[in-house]
Amino acid sequence: MDPAARPAVVIDNGSGYTKMGFAGNVEPCYIVPTVVALNESFLNPARTSSKAGWLAQHNAGVMADLDFFIGDEALERSRSSTTYNLSYPVRQGQVENWDSMERFWQQCIFNYLRCDPEDHYFLLTESPLTAPESREYTGEIMFETFNVPGLYIAVNSVLALAAGYTTSKCEMTGVVVDVGDGATHVVPVAEGYVIGSSIKSVPIAGKDVTLFVQQLMRERGENVPPEDSFDVARKVKEMYCYTSSDIVKEFNKHDKEPSKYIKQWRGIKPKTGAPYSCDIGYERFLGPEVFFNPEIYSNDFTTPLPAVIDKCIQSSPIDTRRSLYKNIVLSGGSTMFKDFHRRLQRDIKKIVDARLLASEARVGGELKSQPVEVNVVSHPIQRFAVWFGGSVLASTPEFYAACHTKEEYEEYGASICRTNPVFKGMY
Repeated sequence: MDPAARPAVVIDNGSGYTKMGFAGNVEPCYIVPTVVALNESFLNPARTSSKAGWLAQHNAGVMADLDFFIGDEALERSRSSTTYNLSYPVRQGQVENWDSMERFWQQCIFNYLRCDPEDHYFLLTESPLTAPESREYTGEIMFETFNVPGLYIAVNSVLALAAGYTTSKCEMTGVVVDVGDGATHVVPVAEGYVIGSSIKSVPIAGKDVTLFVQQLMRERGENVPPEDSFDVARKVKEMYCYTSSDIVKEFNKHDKEPSKYIKQWRGIKPKTGAPYSCDIGYERFLGPEVFFNPEIYSNDFTTPLPAVIDKCIQSSPIDTRRSLYKNIVLSGGSTMFKDFHRRLQRDIKKIVDARLLASEARVGGELKSQPVEVNVVSHPIQRFAVWFGGSVLASTPEFYAACHTKEEYEEYGASICRTNPVFKGMY
Protein backbone atom coordinates (compact mmCIF):
# COMPACT_ATOMS: atom_id res chain seq x y z
CA MET A 1 0.00 0.00 0.00
CA ASP A 2 1.25 3.49 -0.87
CA PRO A 3 2.53 5.30 2.31
CA ALA A 4 0.90 8.51 1.05
CA ALA A 5 -2.48 6.79 1.40
CA ARG A 6 -1.90 6.33 5.14
CA PRO A 7 -2.04 9.19 7.67
CA ALA A 8 1.33 10.80 8.41
CA VAL A 9 2.92 10.49 11.86
CA VAL A 10 3.23 13.87 13.63
CA ILE A 11 5.76 14.14 16.50
CA ASP A 12 6.36 17.41 18.33
CA ASN A 13 9.45 17.03 20.55
CA GLY A 14 9.42 19.68 23.27
CA SER A 15 11.94 20.22 26.07
CA GLY A 16 9.42 19.07 28.68
CA TYR A 17 6.84 16.97 26.83
CA THR A 18 6.55 15.21 23.48
CA LYS A 19 3.21 15.16 21.68
CA MET A 20 2.68 12.38 19.11
CA GLY A 21 -0.12 11.06 16.99
CA PHE A 22 -1.46 10.75 13.45
CA ALA A 23 -2.38 13.51 11.01
CA GLY A 24 -6.08 14.32 10.84
CA ASN A 25 -6.67 13.95 14.57
CA VAL A 26 -7.63 16.95 16.70
CA GLU A 27 -5.53 15.86 19.70
CA PRO A 28 -2.26 13.92 19.99
CA CYS A 29 -2.59 10.23 20.88
CA TYR A 30 0.08 10.50 23.58
CA ILE A 31 1.70 13.30 25.58
CA VAL A 32 4.79 11.98 27.42
CA PRO A 33 7.71 13.67 29.22
CA THR A 34 10.76 13.98 26.94
CA VAL A 35 13.09 11.90 29.11
CA VAL A 36 14.99 8.62 28.70
CA ALA A 37 16.10 6.32 31.56
CA LEU A 38 19.29 4.41 30.64
CA ASN A 39 20.71 1.46 32.58
CA GLU A 40 24.14 2.67 33.72
CA SER A 41 25.35 -0.83 34.67
CA PHE A 42 25.38 -1.77 30.97
CA LEU A 43 26.86 1.50 29.75
CA ASN A 44 30.01 1.27 31.93
CA PRO A 45 31.21 -2.36 31.81
CA ALA A 46 34.70 -3.26 33.07
CA ARG A 47 37.23 -2.99 30.21
CA THR A 48 39.33 -6.12 29.67
CA SER A 49 41.46 -7.22 26.72
CA SER A 50 40.47 -10.91 26.78
CA LYS A 51 38.04 -12.46 24.31
CA ALA A 52 35.54 -13.07 27.11
CA GLY A 53 35.87 -9.42 28.13
CA TRP A 54 35.20 -8.29 24.54
CA LEU A 55 32.14 -10.53 24.37
CA ALA A 56 30.87 -9.19 27.67
CA GLN A 57 31.33 -5.64 26.37
CA HIS A 58 29.50 -6.48 23.13
CA ASN A 59 26.60 -8.08 25.03
CA ALA A 60 26.49 -5.10 27.40
CA GLY A 61 26.23 -2.77 24.39
CA VAL A 62 23.36 -4.81 22.98
CA MET A 63 21.59 -4.83 26.36
CA ALA A 64 22.09 -1.07 26.77
CA ASP A 65 20.35 -0.62 23.41
CA LEU A 66 17.38 -2.64 24.70
CA ASP A 67 17.22 -1.77 28.40
CA PHE A 68 15.85 1.78 28.50
CA PHE A 69 12.53 3.49 29.18
CA ILE A 70 10.97 6.79 28.15
CA GLY A 71 8.39 9.20 29.54
CA ASP A 72 6.56 8.51 32.80
CA GLU A 73 7.97 4.96 32.84
CA ALA A 74 11.50 6.41 32.79
CA LEU A 75 10.73 8.72 35.73
CA GLU A 76 9.23 5.81 37.66
CA ARG A 77 12.29 3.60 37.02
CA SER A 78 14.73 6.29 38.14
CA ARG A 79 12.79 6.69 41.42
CA SER A 80 12.61 2.97 42.19
CA SER A 81 16.08 1.88 41.01
CA THR A 82 19.56 3.38 41.37
CA THR A 83 20.88 1.71 38.19
CA TYR A 84 18.81 3.95 35.86
CA ASN A 85 20.03 7.44 35.05
CA LEU A 86 17.79 10.03 33.44
CA SER A 87 18.78 11.71 30.19
CA TYR A 88 16.90 14.75 28.83
CA PRO A 89 17.65 14.75 25.08
CA VAL A 90 16.06 18.18 24.38
CA ARG A 91 17.13 21.28 26.31
CA GLN A 92 15.78 24.77 25.60
CA GLY A 93 14.25 23.55 22.35
CA GLN A 94 17.52 22.07 20.97
CA VAL A 95 18.50 18.39 20.77
CA GLU A 96 21.62 17.88 22.92
CA ASN A 97 21.93 14.09 23.07
CA TRP A 98 21.33 12.39 19.73
CA ASP A 99 21.76 8.81 21.06
CA SER A 100 19.01 9.40 23.63
CA MET A 101 16.89 11.15 21.00
CA GLU A 102 17.15 8.13 18.69
CA ARG A 103 16.15 5.79 21.53
CA PHE A 104 13.26 8.11 22.39
CA TRP A 105 11.94 8.12 18.80
CA GLN A 106 12.30 4.34 18.68
CA GLN A 107 9.98 3.89 21.68
CA CYS A 108 7.56 6.56 20.38
CA ILE A 109 7.16 4.76 17.06
CA PHE A 110 7.14 1.11 18.12
CA ASN A 111 5.79 1.12 21.72
CA TYR A 112 3.38 4.05 21.72
CA LEU A 113 2.13 4.62 18.16
CA ARG A 114 2.71 0.93 17.26
CA CYS A 115 3.27 1.59 13.59
CA ASP A 116 5.85 0.56 11.00
CA PRO A 117 7.90 3.70 10.14
CA GLU A 118 8.38 2.40 6.57
CA ASP A 119 4.62 2.73 5.99
CA HIS A 120 4.14 6.37 7.04
CA TYR A 121 5.40 9.82 6.11
CA PHE A 122 6.72 11.74 9.13
CA LEU A 123 6.34 15.35 10.23
CA LEU A 124 8.74 16.50 12.96
CA THR A 125 8.96 19.94 14.54
CA GLU A 126 11.96 22.15 15.30
CA SER A 127 12.69 25.33 17.23
CA PRO A 128 12.94 28.53 15.11
CA LEU A 129 16.63 28.95 16.01
CA THR A 130 17.74 25.40 15.18
CA ALA A 131 21.07 25.02 13.34
CA PRO A 132 20.93 23.41 9.85
CA GLU A 133 23.30 20.65 11.07
CA SER A 134 20.64 19.57 13.56
CA ARG A 135 18.18 19.06 10.69
CA GLU A 136 20.78 16.90 8.93
CA TYR A 137 21.18 14.67 12.00
CA THR A 138 17.40 14.33 12.22
CA GLY A 139 17.22 13.37 8.53
CA GLU A 140 20.03 10.80 8.91
CA ILE A 141 18.34 9.08 11.87
CA MET A 142 14.91 9.06 10.23
CA PHE A 143 16.07 7.80 6.81
CA GLU A 144 18.91 5.49 7.93
CA THR A 145 17.62 4.01 11.21
CA PHE A 146 13.86 4.05 10.65
CA ASN A 147 13.83 3.95 6.83
CA VAL A 148 10.90 6.38 6.56
CA PRO A 149 9.54 7.01 3.02
CA GLY A 150 9.21 10.79 3.52
CA LEU A 151 10.14 13.44 6.09
CA TYR A 152 9.08 17.04 6.68
CA ILE A 153 10.71 19.19 9.38
CA ALA A 154 8.49 22.18 10.19
CA VAL A 155 9.16 25.31 12.26
CA ASN A 156 6.92 24.96 15.31
CA SER A 157 5.91 28.65 15.38
CA VAL A 158 4.45 28.46 11.87
CA LEU A 159 2.49 25.35 12.85
CA ALA A 160 1.13 27.16 15.94
CA LEU A 161 -0.04 30.00 13.70
CA ALA A 162 -1.64 27.47 11.35
CA ALA A 163 -3.52 26.05 14.38
CA GLY A 164 -4.79 29.53 15.22
CA TYR A 165 -5.69 30.06 11.59
CA THR A 166 -7.95 27.01 11.49
CA THR A 167 -9.71 27.86 14.74
CA SER A 168 -10.22 31.62 14.36
CA LYS A 169 -9.98 32.15 10.58
CA CYS A 170 -7.26 34.79 10.93
CA GLU A 171 -4.48 35.59 8.48
CA MET A 172 -1.19 33.68 8.33
CA THR A 173 0.45 36.87 9.60
CA GLY A 174 1.01 37.18 13.32
CA VAL A 175 3.36 36.85 16.25
CA VAL A 176 3.63 33.43 17.87
CA VAL A 177 4.44 33.52 21.59
CA ASP A 178 5.57 29.96 22.21
CA VAL A 179 6.13 29.32 25.92
CA GLY A 180 7.14 25.73 26.46
CA ASP A 181 8.75 23.95 29.39
CA GLY A 182 12.36 24.74 28.49
CA ALA A 183 12.27 27.66 26.06
CA THR A 184 10.24 30.75 25.18
CA HIS A 185 10.33 32.16 21.65
CA VAL A 186 8.60 35.19 20.17
CA VAL A 187 8.42 34.66 16.42
CA PRO A 188 6.90 37.08 13.87
CA VAL A 189 5.41 35.42 10.78
CA ALA A 190 4.29 37.34 7.67
CA GLU A 191 2.09 35.45 5.17
CA GLY A 192 3.48 32.12 6.45
CA TYR A 193 7.11 33.26 6.22
CA VAL A 194 9.16 33.59 9.40
CA ILE A 195 10.90 36.97 9.80
CA GLY A 196 14.12 35.39 11.00
CA SER A 197 15.97 38.59 11.95
CA SER A 198 13.23 39.63 14.43
CA ILE A 199 12.96 36.41 16.45
CA LYS A 200 13.36 37.01 20.18
CA SER A 201 14.26 34.38 22.74
CA VAL A 202 13.42 34.64 26.45
CA PRO A 203 15.40 32.55 28.98
CA ILE A 204 12.33 32.11 31.22
CA ALA A 205 9.91 29.25 30.53
CA GLY A 206 7.60 26.77 32.25
CA LYS A 207 10.38 24.98 34.13
CA ASP A 208 11.45 28.31 35.70
CA VAL A 209 7.89 28.84 36.98
CA THR A 210 8.06 25.37 38.58
CA LEU A 211 11.46 26.13 40.15
CA PHE A 212 10.16 29.47 41.48
CA VAL A 213 7.08 27.81 43.03
CA GLN A 214 9.39 25.16 44.55
CA GLN A 215 11.68 27.91 45.95
CA LEU A 216 8.75 29.85 47.47
CA MET A 217 7.36 26.74 49.18
CA ARG A 218 10.80 25.79 50.46
CA GLU A 219 11.49 29.29 51.85
CA ARG A 220 8.16 29.23 53.68
CA GLY A 221 9.18 25.93 55.29
CA GLU A 222 6.36 23.81 53.86
CA ASN A 223 6.44 20.14 54.82
CA VAL A 224 7.24 18.65 51.38
CA PRO A 225 9.71 15.71 51.07
CA PRO A 226 12.86 16.99 49.25
CA GLU A 227 12.82 14.17 46.66
CA ASP A 228 9.20 15.01 45.82
CA SER A 229 9.38 18.83 45.95
CA PHE A 230 9.93 19.49 42.21
CA ASP A 231 7.08 17.17 41.23
CA VAL A 232 4.74 18.77 43.79
CA ALA A 233 5.72 22.27 42.57
CA ARG A 234 4.95 21.24 38.97
CA LYS A 235 1.52 19.88 39.92
CA VAL A 236 0.76 22.99 42.02
CA LYS A 237 1.69 25.14 39.00
CA GLU A 238 -0.56 23.18 36.63
CA MET A 239 -3.55 22.93 38.99
CA TYR A 240 -3.64 26.13 41.04
CA CYS A 241 -1.58 28.93 39.45
CA TYR A 242 -3.24 31.91 37.75
CA THR A 243 -2.25 35.33 36.41
CA SER A 244 -3.17 38.34 38.52
CA SER A 245 -4.00 41.80 37.15
CA ASP A 246 -2.44 43.61 40.12
CA ILE A 247 0.04 41.85 42.41
CA VAL A 248 -0.53 44.20 45.40
CA LYS A 249 -4.32 43.69 45.30
CA GLU A 250 -3.73 39.94 45.11
CA PHE A 251 -1.56 40.00 48.26
CA ASN A 252 -4.29 41.99 50.07
CA LYS A 253 -7.01 39.54 48.98
CA HIS A 254 -5.01 36.57 50.27
CA ASP A 255 -4.32 38.34 53.58
CA LYS A 256 -7.98 39.37 54.12
CA GLU A 257 -9.57 36.01 53.28
CA PRO A 258 -6.91 33.29 53.59
CA SER A 259 -9.54 30.53 53.86
CA LYS A 260 -10.91 31.48 50.42
CA TYR A 261 -7.61 31.70 48.52
CA ILE A 262 -5.14 29.39 50.31
CA LYS A 263 -5.38 25.82 49.02
CA GLN A 264 -4.26 22.57 50.65
CA TRP A 265 -1.94 20.07 48.97
CA ARG A 266 -2.06 16.50 50.25
CA GLY A 267 0.45 13.82 49.30
CA ILE A 268 2.19 10.65 50.44
CA LYS A 269 5.93 10.52 51.21
CA PRO A 270 7.51 8.19 48.62
CA LYS A 271 9.97 6.58 51.06
CA THR A 272 7.86 6.04 54.17
CA GLY A 273 4.33 6.09 52.74
CA ALA A 274 3.27 8.57 55.43
CA PRO A 275 0.69 11.21 54.41
CA TYR A 276 1.61 14.91 54.49
CA SER A 277 -0.12 18.20 53.69
CA CYS A 278 1.03 21.75 52.95
CA ASP A 279 -0.49 25.15 52.19
CA ILE A 280 -0.42 26.78 48.74
CA GLY A 281 -0.60 30.53 49.14
CA TYR A 282 1.10 33.42 47.34
CA GLU A 283 2.85 31.10 44.84
CA ARG A 284 -0.52 30.67 43.11
CA PHE A 285 -0.14 34.09 41.47
CA LEU A 286 3.60 34.72 42.02
CA GLY A 287 4.56 31.74 39.80
CA PRO A 288 3.18 33.11 36.47
CA GLU A 289 4.27 36.63 37.53
CA VAL A 290 7.88 35.77 36.50
CA PHE A 291 6.85 36.45 32.88
CA PHE A 292 5.68 39.99 33.72
CA ASN A 293 8.17 40.89 36.48
CA PRO A 294 11.15 38.57 35.90
CA GLU A 295 13.29 40.41 38.48
CA ILE A 296 11.41 38.62 41.30
CA TYR A 297 12.92 35.34 40.07
CA SER A 298 16.34 36.23 38.66
CA ASN A 299 18.63 39.24 38.15
CA ASP A 300 20.07 37.80 34.92
CA PHE A 301 17.07 38.71 32.77
CA THR A 302 14.70 41.54 33.73
CA THR A 303 12.77 42.38 30.53
CA PRO A 304 9.04 41.51 30.86
CA LEU A 305 7.47 39.32 28.18
CA PRO A 306 5.12 42.12 26.90
CA ALA A 307 8.18 44.36 26.29
CA VAL A 308 9.96 41.53 24.42
CA ILE A 309 6.89 41.02 22.18
CA ASP A 310 6.74 44.78 21.50
CA LYS A 311 10.47 44.87 20.60
CA CYS A 312 9.99 41.90 18.30
CA ILE A 313 7.16 43.65 16.39
CA GLN A 314 9.00 46.99 16.29
CA SER A 315 12.04 45.30 14.70
CA SER A 316 9.84 43.76 11.96
CA PRO A 317 9.18 45.51 8.61
CA ILE A 318 7.02 48.59 9.17
CA ASP A 319 4.23 47.52 6.80
CA THR A 320 3.62 44.30 8.80
CA ARG A 321 3.48 45.82 12.30
CA ARG A 322 -0.25 46.60 12.55
CA SER A 323 -1.11 43.09 11.34
CA LEU A 324 1.32 41.58 13.84
CA TYR A 325 -0.16 43.51 16.79
CA LYS A 326 -3.62 42.40 15.68
CA ASN A 327 -2.76 38.69 15.81
CA ILE A 328 -0.56 37.65 18.75
CA VAL A 329 -1.06 33.89 19.01
CA LEU A 330 -0.29 31.94 22.20
CA SER A 331 1.18 28.46 22.06
CA GLY A 332 2.52 26.00 24.62
CA GLY A 333 1.37 24.65 27.98
CA SER A 334 2.86 27.55 29.96
CA THR A 335 0.41 30.00 28.33
CA MET A 336 -2.56 28.12 29.82
CA PHE A 337 -2.63 30.06 33.12
CA LYS A 338 -6.01 31.64 33.80
CA ASP A 339 -6.19 35.25 32.44
CA PHE A 340 -2.66 35.03 30.98
CA HIS A 341 -3.83 36.34 27.58
CA ARG A 342 -5.79 39.24 29.16
CA ARG A 343 -2.80 40.42 31.20
CA LEU A 344 -0.50 40.12 28.16
CA GLN A 345 -2.92 42.09 25.95
CA ARG A 346 -3.35 44.83 28.58
CA ASP A 347 0.41 45.26 29.13
CA ILE A 348 1.25 45.35 25.40
CA LYS A 349 -1.59 47.84 24.79
CA LYS A 350 -0.13 50.11 27.52
CA ILE A 351 3.30 50.10 25.83
CA VAL A 352 1.80 50.81 22.37
CA ASP A 353 -0.52 53.60 23.61
CA ALA A 354 2.32 55.27 25.54
CA ARG A 355 4.43 55.30 22.37
CA LEU A 356 1.58 56.83 20.33
CA LEU A 357 1.04 59.57 22.94
CA ALA A 358 4.76 60.33 23.03
CA SER A 359 4.94 60.62 19.22
CA GLU A 360 1.88 62.91 19.17
CA ALA A 361 3.46 65.08 21.89
CA ARG A 362 6.64 65.42 19.84
CA VAL A 363 4.74 67.01 16.95
CA GLY A 364 2.79 69.28 19.33
CA GLY A 365 -0.50 67.41 19.00
CA GLU A 366 -1.01 68.59 15.40
CA LEU A 367 -1.23 65.04 14.01
CA LYS A 368 -3.54 62.42 15.46
CA SER A 369 -2.33 58.84 15.05
CA GLN A 370 -4.73 56.08 14.21
CA PRO A 371 -5.03 53.77 17.28
CA VAL A 372 -3.22 50.42 17.01
CA GLU A 373 -5.39 47.36 17.59
CA VAL A 374 -3.71 44.87 19.95
CA ASN A 375 -5.24 41.40 20.10
CA VAL A 376 -3.86 38.36 21.91
CA VAL A 377 -5.50 35.21 20.53
CA SER A 378 -6.23 32.46 23.05
CA HIS A 379 -7.88 29.25 21.87
CA PRO A 380 -8.76 25.91 23.51
CA ILE A 381 -6.01 23.92 21.77
CA GLN A 382 -3.09 26.25 22.51
CA ARG A 383 -1.53 23.67 24.85
CA PHE A 384 -0.68 21.50 21.83
CA ALA A 385 -1.18 24.12 19.10
CA VAL A 386 2.10 23.13 17.40
CA TRP A 387 1.04 19.47 17.17
CA PHE A 388 -2.45 20.38 15.95
CA GLY A 389 -0.98 22.70 13.30
CA GLY A 390 1.25 19.81 12.17
CA SER A 391 -1.78 17.51 12.05
CA VAL A 392 -3.63 20.03 9.84
CA LEU A 393 -0.61 20.56 7.54
CA ALA A 394 0.08 16.82 7.19
CA SER A 395 -3.57 16.23 6.22
CA THR A 396 -3.27 18.36 3.06
CA PRO A 397 -2.41 16.78 -0.31
CA GLU A 398 0.39 19.35 -0.78
CA PHE A 399 2.21 17.93 2.28
CA TYR A 400 3.26 14.73 0.51
CA ALA A 401 4.63 16.72 -2.45
CA ALA A 402 6.63 18.96 -0.09
CA CYS A 403 8.23 16.11 1.89
CA HIS A 404 11.84 15.04 1.41
CA THR A 405 11.73 11.44 0.18
CA LYS A 406 13.97 8.45 0.80
CA GLU A 407 14.96 8.52 -2.90
CA GLU A 408 16.09 12.17 -2.64
CA TYR A 409 18.05 11.34 0.50
CA GLU A 410 19.85 8.46 -1.22
CA GLU A 411 20.66 10.65 -4.22
CA TYR A 412 21.69 13.92 -2.54
CA GLY A 413 22.41 12.98 1.10
CA ALA A 414 21.35 14.58 4.40
CA SER A 415 21.92 18.14 3.08
CA ILE A 416 18.40 18.10 1.56
CA CYS A 417 17.03 18.47 5.11
CA ARG A 418 18.76 21.85 5.55
CA THR A 419 16.00 23.64 3.65
CA ASN A 420 12.33 23.76 4.39
CA PRO A 421 10.44 23.14 1.13
CA VAL A 422 7.36 25.28 1.87
CA PHE A 423 8.35 28.02 4.31
CA LYS A 424 11.62 29.20 2.78
CA GLY A 425 11.46 32.68 4.31
CA MET A 426 13.35 31.48 7.38
CA TYR A 427 16.48 30.37 5.58
